[in-house]
Amino acid sequence: MGEQLLQLLFSGLTLGSIYSIIALILVITYKVTGILNLALGEFLVIGALLTVSFKSMGMPLIAASLLAIIIVALLAGVLERLTVNKARGASSLTMLIITIGISISLRGLALLIWGTDTYSLPSFTASGPIMAGGAALNPQSIWVFLLAAATLICVNTFFGRTYWGKAVKASVLSPIGAQLQGINLSTISLAAFVFSGALATAAGICIGPVTMVTYDMGFMLGVKGFIAATIGGLGSISGAVLGGLILGLLEAYSSGLISSGLNDAISIVILLAVLLIRPEGILGAISERKI
Repeated sequence: MGEQLLQLLFSGLTLGSIYSIIALILVITYKVTGILNLALGEFLVIGALLTVSFKSMGMPLIAASLLAIIIVALLAGVLERLTVNKARGASSLTMLIITIGISISLRGLALLIWGTDTYSLPSFTASGPIMAGGAALNPQSIWVFLLAAATLICVNTFFGRTYWGKAVKASVLSPIGAQLQGINLSTISLAAFVFSGALATAAGICIGPVTMVTYDMGFMLGVKGFIAATIGGLGSISGAVLGGLILGLLEAYSSGLISSGLNDAISIVILLAVLLIRPEGILGAISERKI
């Protein structure tokens, strides 16, 4: 029983780290632009699928990954200019619907290009599983942990200790004041989407060897990331990581000890609980605001 619990702990931490990365990207975009970008899951999937395609052409994994990151970052920037930037000044609900539209469009594009097949990416390390206490830890999970930790440290440092990070936060809290200080809100929004596309691709490449990759996996990953961010508070960077770990551990233990069909149900129950117990955690975060 102890070995099973430890194995579920490893699985939960891996899942939780994946959700934490997505939640972090969501929170970063929100803190910078005031927009909940629900297309992040599709950026992740397209980045991973592009890497698979480039790898199948004979490119080394590093080169394929870098090229995919650049392409998706540019794609995110173009979509921001064509959609979000055109609707600048609209309500937060309108912006949310726009990002949902982007998500649906990107999912359809992925279906047309890659079909319904399941793809895999090679693990970053060729070694076998790491045994600890009778449980096996996938070496790729360590890379997922490291990406989540590195993202958390870098983002906390940027927003908490740099002039530009504080200026970016101020631009969301007081757009008019930021403009008076010479901060270009349009440029900040573009940079946020480009960065989110690049980081989402890196996340997709990192988790691809663990979860496999399909054209439609982005939607559920995006939902799980949103729920994780909601648990910790949509404006909290550290809370996004904590929420992701809590969600991952709950899913792992519920599926391992009760039923494997409970993964998605647990997430929805948690979301409903947050809505019923502390609805201001979500409704306050997506209240009407101008950017």
